[in-house]
Amino acid sequence: MTVHLPSLNGLRAFEASARLLSFTLAAAELNVTQAAISHQIKRLEEQLNVPLFVRQNRTLTLTRAAQDYLPAVRAAFEDLRRATERLVRPERQRVLTISTISSLAAKWLVPRLIHFHEAHPDIEVRISTTMRSVDFRAEGIDLGIRYGQGHWPGLRADRLMQEDWYPVCSPALLKGNRPLREPKDLAQHTLIHVEHYREAWPLWLAAAGAPAEIAERRGLTFDLIMVALQAAIDGSGVVLAGTSFVEIDLAAGRLVAPFDLTLPHKEGSFYIVTPLETAEQPAIAIFRDWLLASVGPRPLPHRAVV
Repeated sequence: MTVHLPSLNGLRAFEASARLLSFTLAAAELNVTQAAISHQIKRLEEQLNVPLFVRQNRTLTLTRAAQDYLPAVRAAFEDLRRATERLVRPERQRVLTISTISSLAAKWLVPRLIHFHEAHPDIEVRISTTMRSVDFRAEGIDLGIRYGQGHWPGLRADRLMQEDWYPVCSPALLKGNRPLREPKDLAQHTLIHVEHYREAWPLWLAAAGAPAEIAERRGLTFDLIMVALQAAIDGSGVVLAGTSFVEIDLAAGRLVAPFDLTLPHKEGSFYIVTPLETAEQPAIAIFRDWLLASVGPRPLPHRAVV
């Protein structure tokens, strides 16, 4: 049986109204009247023979059928947008959207992007930061940097780098009246923790042969590693962090490594991930190859000399 597709205007009205849960806001976004939106929605419901919205007490909610229909409609419009973008502008002049966590973006990726822009000025890079896994197709993401084992269905994964974790602190902290020459000296300092890596300090202390109870003392805890690093730069304590997050601050002298013991993070690595169907598009391949080439030998900490 042949199914006739509904009108494009009706689908646009539905997508905007469902996303905003307001005919008024959808009308403003699409630059039409509210009456026009209501008419298009009503016509769409008649074409589909399915109710899409529940209108009650000035509120708008989606029916179960509409909730099931919306992701496909949204994905179809995103496919149209991306196809049109590829049609009207050369591939190498496209906008490349990269998704990663905010701390890695701020501390590792963004400082490198100037070199990519100098080498490829016709490719505009847009950074989208989030802690969650993204829906590449629905959210218009071209390439992501994820942490894990490298196995994500439907995605190509290229191993980018593995992290070595070690303590870092402000150089001013080493010049104070409390020594920081051996791992056991950490008992005299404030430990800075990152919420998602609570196990890191106990593991490092165990590897260093230092008392485990040092990690159990009250310290400072932050949800983002870049905020924890800023606290360390400000002299608030000692933080345990991975190479990618600290290498720029170490090179600039804002942080120092009081010990030379590193803890390889064996649970995973950072990977460049791309949908299989778009992995070889020229702009994506160019950025992936450049990013892989930008990772040279990982710097290891050298004990700071005070």
